Amino acid sequence: MEFGPAKHFIFIALLLAAPLLAGCLERGQPTMVDTSADDDAFCRANNVAVGSNDYVNCRKNRDVQRGNANARADRSQRNLAEQMLNNPTRP
Repeated sequence: MEFGPAKHFIFIALLLAAPLLAGCLERGQPTMVDTSADDDAFCRANNVAVGSNDYVNCRKNRDVQRGNANARADRSQRNLAEQMLNNPTRP
């Protein structure tokens, strides 16, 4: 089976483009990690029954805490980007 120069060029072009296309899959929001087991274990450690008001409040509080931590991390990243844009280092 002989490959001509055009086939080699196409193969090399696809080989070089594959990593670039794979990078597109990682853009956007990261995949969410399932933390329900951790939250469940944390809330059950206080000896509350699943489905009770205390359990529901515990799960809500854990969710709010996680959301606040994510917001702080996003804000910190934006602040760092702004600081780097506004104060470039000149060697």
